[in-house]
Amino acid sequence: MILLAIETSCDETSAAVVRDGRILSNIVSSQIKLHEEYGGVVPELAAREHLKNLLPVANAALREAGIQASDLEAVAATQGPGLAIALLVGFKAAQAVAFALDKPFIGVNHHEAHLYSPWIQSPAAPNPEAAEPSTSASATFAEIRPNVSLIVSGGHTLLVHVRSELNHRVLGGTIDDAAGECFDKTGKLMGLPYPAGPIIDRLAAQGNPQAYAFPRPLLNDPSDDFSFSGLKTSVRYFIRDHPGLLDDPQKLRDLCASVQAAIVEVLVKKTIRAAKRQGVRCVTASGGVTCNSGLRRELERACQRHGFILRLAEKRLCTDNAAMIGILAERKLLAQTPLPPLDVEVKPGWTLA
Repeated sequence: MILLAIETSCDETSAAVVRDGRILSNIVSSQIKLHEEYGGVVPELAAREHLKNLLPVANAALREAGIQASDLEAVAATQGPGLAIALLVGFKAAQAVAFALDKPFIGVNHHEAHLYSPWIQSPAAPNPEAAEPSTSASATFAEIRPNVSLIVSGGHTLLVHVRSELNHRVLGGTIDDAAGECFDKTGKLMGLPYPAGPIIDRLAAQGNPQAYAFPRPLLNDPSDDFSFSGLKTSVRYFIRDHPGLLDDPQKLRDLCASVQAAIVEVLVKKTIRAAKRQGVRCVTASGGVTCNSGLRRELERACQRHGFILRLAEKRLCTDNAAMIGILAERKLLAQTPLPPLDVEVKPGWTLA
């Protein structure tokens, strides 16, 4: 099967070509610079950029894969969740392609695609922590084993029990602020540009994570839910009560390290606790925040300590991309998942079951 996938759920325009469980191309056009001055993603601007970039990105994906549009046997796109106006651009374009070619079309849940992305691996880098190849091709899909998966991004933080391929159950999720949202909002309080998460990660590497004590929300709560709004508020008051702290470069690095340590500890400990409760021997992690070096490091240490196998999504597949959409769509088509009517609509608030 040769499948074209399109992803436009937020501020990345992406197209990928997948064939028989292998990624032939995965082109991503980011809009970070466009939204930086606004301190977050502006939906209308994101949609306009998608309209401008989608055709060149899709053509580039077909060229890199070495195929023609007429070679396609199926088309997929992100159906939700995401920004409604952004989703519409990619979803309607993909539907049009499927209709014009008279090929099967499938809408994919963005979070479900993240859920299975740790099982996409590059032959040149079977260990997700190893150096990743510079090109987007040559990734294959590995056989899934039962696991507890952490999906952590700017909008959502989820723990999911995966029994087998396409057989999963959400254990818990975000009550208020997601982990990535907490990174960005606390970074804004520190005067850091958007997106602040990667900057906090970089500064934290030279800071003391024990310099300042911040709360670990719901750390000892028996549920698998997450809440980071209290941590954000704590940082706000801390900065207010320590005027001049942000003017000291080392104290700023210490603050970044302390905030990151609080977020990471909650994510790691709740993930390990859930894995023990579900009786699995494997833990996976995906989503944009999984690019965070502190999270990757602490998950690896915790899994080694407790005897879990760890699979981390490759960093290039942690952020929004069409490759994970295409891989999941192909697996669903091969599993003969019933296809919806071609005229289905986007689902901006689509929650993972």
